[in-house]
Amino acid sequence: MYAIVKIGGHQYKVAEDQTLFVNRLPEAEGKVTFEDVLLVKDGKGNLKIGQPTVEGAKVEASIVDHLKSDKVIVFKKKRRKGYRVKNGHRQPITQIKIDKIS
Repeated sequence: MYAIVKIGGHQYKVAEDQTLFVNRLPEAEGKVTFEDVLLVKDGKGNLKIGQPTVEGAKVEASIVDHLKSDKVIVFKKKRRKGYRVKNGHRQPITQIKIDKIS
C-alpha cells in the first residue's frame, strides 16, 4: 500500500513504516496527520485518484527529529576583478516516519 501526499508544497510517494526527510514542519515532535492525499493504492490493486484530493483519505506520521541538511557551498566569482565570495547554506528539514495510511 502506498500513497502520494502533498507535504509542505512538495509531493511524496510514501508507504507505511517509511522514513523520509521533508522541509521543516512547524509542529513539534509527536504525531501529525496529512489530509492532502492525492492518490492511494491499496494491497489489492485498487487505485483511487483524487480530484484534487482523495476524500476521507489521510496519512498519519510521527515527527522523529528536526535537523539541518548537508551544507551547500555557494561560490561567486568575477574573473579579472578580484571578486570572490564563498557562502554556505544548510536547509532546515524534518525527519518523519509514516505510521498509517487510511
